[in-house]
Amino acid sequence: MSREFIISVDLGGTKILTALVDKDNNIVSRIKIPTSLKKGADGLVDSISESVTAIIRENSLTEKNIKAVAMGVPGTVNPFTGIIDTAPNLGINNFNIKEALSSKISMPVLIENDVNLAGLGIKKFEFGDEVKNMLVVFIGTGIGGALFFDGKIYRGSSFYAGEIGHMLVDKKGAFATKPKRRTFEKTASRTAIEETIIKEIRKGKDSILRKHVESGKKLKSKVLLEALKKQDKLTVKVLSKAATVTGTVLGSLTTLLNFDTIVLGGGVVEAMGDFILPIVKASFYNGVLPAPGKIVEIKATKLGDDAAIYGGIALAEEFLK
Repeated sequence: MSREFIISVDLGGTKILTALVDKDNNIVSRIKIPTSLKKGADGLVDSISESVTAIIRENSLTEKNIKAVAMGVPGTVNPFTGIIDTAPNLGINNFNIKEALSSKISMPVLIENDVNLAGLGIKKFEFGDEVKNMLVVFIGTGIGGALFFDGKIYRGSSFYAGEIGHMLVDKKGAFATKPKRRTFEKTASRTAIEETIIKEIRKGKDSILRKHVESGKKLKSKVLLEALKKQDKLTVKVLSKAATVTGTVLGSLTTLLNFDTIVLGGGVVEAMGDFILPIVKASFYNGVLPAPGKIVEIKATKLGDDAAIYGGIALAEEFLK
């Protein structure tokens, strides 16, 4: 049988999602396992290899049926060499994950930054040729971005393009000019939202999340959504600030780079997009020059967590020509 399937792997700091995609671009199977970092990079590669092998076996296939294994990594990646320069959430630096994984499996291995991979999926399966200059931003545990110019992904001179979360901003979302600086990620990610709420509760602020915080549980997006539905004042305030910062940063970037489309994704947007997007748009238009701002469409991705899975198809098309 010919090679008709793609395996996409979404490698995260807490889970490894492996999906099998058929020739008609249907996701036919998924496996999700927790990410274990106890045995370092080599142990992580073993887990990925086992997950890939398992999904092949469970679908009665062989490696000969697989066109490629495409993997998204939360860090700075050279997709041509497969070297991870730095992946802080995985504790990995200067590691050739492509080479390591290729020693375990015989299928072609393709590597990309996780948000770039999601961006490739969004570009191909949601917008196609309708957009030329697009910014994709995923807001979750951290904040990552992907850039598209003239319809093609832009990876940068040393593959750092799109690291929007590490931009320095002040508390209102403008670019930082003072010695005491904060990054966009540390101001508007789910982690930042969680830390701010916890800090305010410990300072005595009233919130229906108090018991949840005191129990030591994480404030995941679903928990924040429930508090939002109940109009918890602290949650509304912190989320509003994060959304305002996001819109301001996106406005500044649009003035610089003249996008036609901005797409938002990630757990925070997927769970609370109805609340967040109007605030993002309002602060975006306050922060962008009118001429470039008026042509921009700001949308939430419809692919959700599957964006990176579909991105594997686009990555295979690019690298297996």
